Amino acid sequence: MMGFLLWLLLLFLCWPLALLALVAYPLVWLLLLPFRLLGIGVEAVFALLRAVVLLPARILGLSPGR
Repeated sequence: MMGFLLWLLLLFLCWPLALLALVAYPLVWLLLLPFRLLGIGVEAVFALLRAVVLLPARILGLSPGR
């Protein structure tokens, strides 16, 4: 909702820039999508590595908080 109100303020102050932002936002989102997918993949790999490293401790019954 805050983004919409900011866009309305921009529309009131400078309508050509607001219309450019309205058109450019989906294009920028599409351009950044591969980087988001890459970030999700890297995060999954790190989670897998953490699980593999902590597996012996989990098998022995040690908790990470101790």
